[in-house]
Amino acid sequence: MRGLKRFGIGAAIVAVIAVAFGIVSRSHSDHALAETASEASTLTVNVVRPTTTDHATDLVLPGNVQAWNSAAIYARTSGYVNRWLADIGDHVRDGQALAVLDAPDLDQQLAQARADYQTTLAQEALAKTTSVRWASLLKSDAVSQQEADERAADYKAKMAVANASLANVKRLEALKGFTLLRAPFGGTVTSRTAQIGALVVAGNAGAQPLFTVSDTTRMRVYVRIPQAYTGQIKDGMKVTMMLPEYQGRSFTGTLTRSAGAVDNSSGSMLVQVQAPNPSGELKPGAFAQISFPVPASAGALRIPSTALIFNAGGTSVATVDGNGKIAIKPITIARDLGKEIEVGSGVSATDQVVDTPPDAIQAGDTVKIASSAKADGGRAKS
Repeated sequence: MRGLKRFGIGAAIVAVIAVAFGIVSRSHSDHALAETASEASTLTVNVVRPTTTDHATDLVLPGNVQAWNSAAIYARTSGYVNRWLADIGDHVRDGQALAVLDAPDLDQQLAQARADYQTTLAQEALAKTTSVRWASLLKSDAVSQQEADERAADYKAKMAVANASLANVKRLEALKGFTLLRAPFGGTVTSRTAQIGALVVAGNAGAQPLFTVSDTTRMRVYVRIPQAYTGQIKDGMKVTMMLPEYQGRSFTGTLTRSAGAVDNSSGSMLVQVQAPNPSGELKPGAFAQISFPVPASAGALRIPSTALIFNAGGTSVATVDGNGKIAIKPITIARDLGKEIEVGSGVSATDQVVDTPPDAIQAGDTVKIASSAKADGGRAKS
């Protein structure tokens, strides 16, 4: 019996120890699971610090290349395309024929107008003869002054009708001349929609131009300058142009005109750059990067363009404070440098800016920075 008591006490002690170990182990597992879940729910972000540049860089802005002169050629007279004499890429002279239209209705109207004019001429001649005769009879008192005046007035009326008929003939002759489409100036045909046999209706608001002629010996390049740099842009400034189709090459232009006013919607001023184009390498409608020799703003901060947040409130960035909390700060962009943005206001050099922020990030969120070494290495390079 004494041995059984000792065995029972030992078994109870072992059972208590096993239960205690299980409880402690489960509590530790639950605590570890809670920590893991908390870490998983905390967003990990990469941060960069705004940097400054110690050297001057040109102001590079997008520009739109346009021909020096460009004219869309529409039909002034309705008719059918008989033949076209120029195609896209052809160089044409001033006044050179581009297409010929057939206008049978107009031909008949012109023939009728000429016949009407001949009729009015005959009536005018008769009225003139009658007026002269009655003037002679008036001298011998064979007719009254009233009757002579009526014949003279009738002659003037017939002469006015004849002049109106002549004007109508000239109008139709002018319209007949529009059946031959001509180039308004020397240049290159950049578009053609004329097709043989196609009906062309004059005055149709939705009609496409039959031809487009562009003078590309010189080019105009339109660029919008941010307001912050309008004071440094002067007429006569030499600029450099770069186009994506000519890698490693640049073209020179001269700033010739500026609008002299800042557009309210964009906060920028429109300027015109003139560039020679003797070889025709610059094409109307092309996109170009225009480099203006304007020094960078002193102490300007730069951040990666991947850090920007675009929403209904405008452009902003997400920053992380010392407690790991997110703050959303609106910013103004002074210059778009491609991979980097020059910030006008909104951030300081000590801010930790979130690089590539997720769409769901909100102010007040708790985040974890990936690593300080990675953050330092992700700084914007100047």
